[in-house]
Amino acid sequence: MRLTLITLFVFTAPCWGIEDNSNTYSYGLDSFTPEWAENTRSSEYKFKVQKGDFVAVPIPMSDPTLGSGIVGVAAYYYGQTEQEKQQQPPNVTQFFSMYTDNKSYGVGINQQNYWQQDKWRFNATLAYADLRLDLLDENIANVPFKVGWQISGIFAKTQLLRSVADNWYLGIQAKWIENEQTFSTSLDRQDWLFASQTQSIGAGALLQYDSRDNQTNAYNGQRFELDAMFNDQALGSTNTYQSYQIRYRFYKQLLTPLIFAFEARGCNKKGNAPLWDYCTIGLRGFSATNYLDKTSVSSQAELRWRAWKSLGFVGFAGAGEHAKTINSLGEHDAIASYGVGIRYMVLESQRINLRVDYAKSNDDDAVYLSVTEAF
Repeated sequence: MRLTLITLFVFTAPCWGIEDNSNTYSYGLDSFTPEWAENTRSSEYKFKVQKGDFVAVPIPMSDPTLGSGIVGVAAYYYGQTEQEKQQQPPNVTQFFSMYTDNKSYGVGINQQNYWQQDKWRFNATLAYADLRLDLLDENIANVPFKVGWQISGIFAKTQLLRSVADNWYLGIQAKWIENEQTFSTSLDRQDWLFASQTQSIGAGALLQYDSRDNQTNAYNGQRFELDAMFNDQALGSTNTYQSYQIRYRFYKQLLTPLIFAFEARGCNKKGNAPLWDYCTIGLRGFSATNYLDKTSVSSQAELRWRAWKSLGFVGFAGAGEHAKTINSLGEHDAIASYGVGIRYMVLESQRINLRVDYAKSNDDDAVYLSVTEAF
């Protein structure tokens, strides 16, 4: 669930045309910066509101972390020459908002720009969120029951990437997060994990490779991401810590209606990372707050079958693990995840599906409703 816990919604909200990141390897705002925005101006999507280059789309959502609700996305696409249309996506400004039945909400704006035949890519997000969560990891809370966990704050992140080879992009990034967290009960811990107010300011680098045939719902190709962020008190951050994340996805069309998809993720935090920026296990079947730690790994595979016209079915299975350090991986039992889902294609030109999944894990189960695939 790309979640920093404060604005989980930032990558749920601008999810029109991007994969669902509600199960990110790090549960937080800095993982929800959208990578692109599909151009839906001339599409046949039935539920959009459009006037010229302005498009508004409502998106239903449901997951065990935030509950059920609605995401609203409005986008303005900037004009292009005929040559630019063939060489790069359109520049776009997105406005997004979210509200769920557990009274979590958020609003934000995102800007995406492309230059010089897509050699340069720029992405910036500014958002505010107020999240009402349940802290379910008993090893963190040190109590045998769920704890109400409210996180609210402001998030800003920017990225600048340049093409360095076919399908490869290398870039720099910076982020700023300022938030507050409160708990529904007094916890017998006074360390920096539970500080009521924290600020995270960092800079870093990222490397991306993408050969997928479609960014929304790939049938063939690969995607690789390596992300490093260095948060330091010298920059104004409350704590000094480093964040490393890696993600690989593979897609192969086995038969005309059958797609095999695979994903592997890893997350590691070094130093005094705040609790809302801890790693999670990026699988379905449980809340993202069930397993919080400084290191996590997971992998999952999915078979996607386009059964009849717009109707499809999927089956998926995976496993993950968490630990304090990379060297201590293997000390906990693996967390299993498996389930089935139904797909209904609402936008053929972009392969965008309405997705309903039922997933089970070791001790829990969950239902998911979203637009676009889980990965």
